[in-house]
Amino acid sequence: MKALIFGASGQDGYYLSASCRRRGIEVVGISRSASEGNHIKADISSYEQVEAIIRYHLPDFVFHLAANSTTNHAALLENHHTICTGTVNVLESVLRYCPKAKVFITGSGLQFVNKGCAISEKDPFQATSAYALSRIQSVYAARYFRSLGLQVYVGYLFHHESPRRKLHHVSKKIAWAARQIASGQLNTLEIGDISVRKEWTFAGDVVEGILTLVFQDDVYEATIGSGVPYSIQDWLELCFEFVGLDWQKYVVLKEGFKAEYSCLFSNPATINSLHWSPSVDFPSLAKMMMTSDLSSC
Repeated sequence: MKALIFGASGQDGYYLSASCRRRGIEVVGISRSASEGNHIKADISSYEQVEAIIRYHLPDFVFHLAANSTTNHAALLENHHTICTGTVNVLESVLRYCPKAKVFITGSGLQFVNKGCAISEKDPFQATSAYALSRIQSVYAARYFRSLGLQVYVGYLFHHESPRRKLHHVSKKIAWAARQIASGQLNTLEIGDISVRKEWTFAGDVVEGILTLVFQDDVYEATIGSGVPYSIQDWLELCFEFVGLDWQKYVVLKEGFKAEYSCLFSNPATINSLHWSPSVDFPSLAKMMMTSDLSSC
């Protein structure tokens, strides 16, 4: 069996590649930067490039993970090209050349109406950002191609973390800063609203959820997450406690900062019913982030 992973150089692509290989699935990674060296360099927004790759490899699985994970309106066109156009390019190419392949399209918890309650795949969508808009459009494309006979899966992912996160993500920013402050290389950490509550699921667990979903024959969409929210303050406390410091002495709150939401978390009942649940809990994830040597990721 062979899997194509678009967006292979990102956090999720890294863990998904490893999980596929453990199952004996050959992995072909594709990214715009091809920074890993062994990845194919290609742009998912180019139909000609996507078609050529799929026509040549005739995969059994195709995973579309490529995206710029920002809700900033400035990324509107980039999100549209990568997420929306990329989804259509993948699905049309699979329909033409390997219609029996299983295709996974990434969704997000950010594309739903959020009333602060647990969100499931059955809840209504709401385009509250340019990013959410692109995710919604890509899901409708997935559903259309499913009506044409393709096996197209959508996993709605909520916040998930790992040592491979970039420094602009709050989880990595806090873990990195706590270590820097403990070593005397940093004095303070400026951060926004620490009362915001969200999920902190390990990315390695999330990709296991993705694979659990695509191995189904009659379930095509599911929210994938722990279903357990924690605040940013909870994360601060764990990370600073790990280095023996009181976070309140070093953290400066940004004045006038307005968070996008106060709480965002999943209802993972569907994926749980397929015998998936996270193996790494909140404290274990914090320890993993604090002890990792991937400080430059």
